[in-house]
Amino acid sequence: MSPVPHRRLASLTAAAVAVAVTAGCASAGHRADAASDVAVAMLTEVADGDGAGACARLAPDTAETVAEDEPCEKAILDKSLPRPGRVIDADVYGQWAQVRLDDDTIFLAAFPGGWRVVAAGCTPRANRPYQCAVEGG
Repeated sequence: MSPVPHRRLASLTAAAVAVAVTAGCASAGHRADAASDVAVAMLTEVADGDGAGACARLAPDTAETVAEDEPCEKAILDKSLPRPGRVIDADVYGQWAQVRLDDDTIFLAAFPGGWRVVAAGCTPRANRPYQCAVEGG
């Protein structure tokens, strides 16, 4: 067997690996973009007074916690959430995502229908968990 087929096989293998790596990165990037879109949409709905729309983007436990004293659609509008800002960064960790905006950090979880907000209005605290205006129980 001549060396040419081996070189061709090596080239094809290298190309296949490059495509697989690129596809994996695109998939992670797509998931981060989708999480960012949900985070910004939820804050936009709150800013626009659309409590029903904002609550539809919450994880079930989070919506239940928000609705402890009054319907979620009203309660979410009273939570002192910031207006949607620019997305600074978004990280996906398996089924969890963290989206950092100018004035907020939002945590999301993957559900069968897509990303849902589990905590919003979160600010970091030194050596302690984030303090969040909205979070699940």
